[in-house]
Amino acid sequence: MTVAFVRPTTALYDSWASAVAEFGEGHVDGSGLQAPVTPDRATLDALIAKSELLADTSAPAPEGAVHNDLYWIVDEGEVVGFVSFRHELNDWLREVGGHIGYSVRASRRRQGVASAGLALALDRAREIGLDRVMVTCDDDNIASYRTIERAGGVLQDVSDQSERGYPMVRRYWIDLAGPGARAK
Repeated sequence: MTVAFVRPTTALYDSWASAVAEFGEGHVDGSGLQAPVTPDRATLDALIAKSELLADTSAPAPEGAVHNDLYWIVDEGEVVGFVSFRHELNDWLREVGGHIGYSVRASRRRQGVASAGLALALDRAREIGLDRVMVTCDDDNIASYRTIERAGGVLQDVSDQSERGYPMVRRYWIDLAGPGARAK
């Protein structure tokens, strides 16, 4: 498996629609979409426009948002997952979302896709000069927290987010200093 990041594009429409459909009515972490998602051309066109707007660091981010790179994790032309890399944290991201959100389509789980996607997101964080990033997951998502811990995540805490409509959330920090880190 050799995965790469691809920004949302109409060229992979069929694969994207198939990947999104595997999530059913559920939320697709890292996709830039809000559940429920209808994986049609209008949704993709809106996602592409949103992706371009959020990634444009030459303009202020929209109110309530931060600059954000939306990526598809692609393996040999197939969309196998999603990553959202936020350049900074606002109050909500500091509590619930973190710098990096990701998900993998059900048919490609347990194949190293999440680990590979997270590694690419950490490379992007180094590229823009971050020293550390926060990554979160639901407390009961064993696969995700093991992925984060294998990537060097150090648990900050487990936080009750029920008042915000979320479950217990594990918040991790990953230190980016070391081999491959950029000097500031």
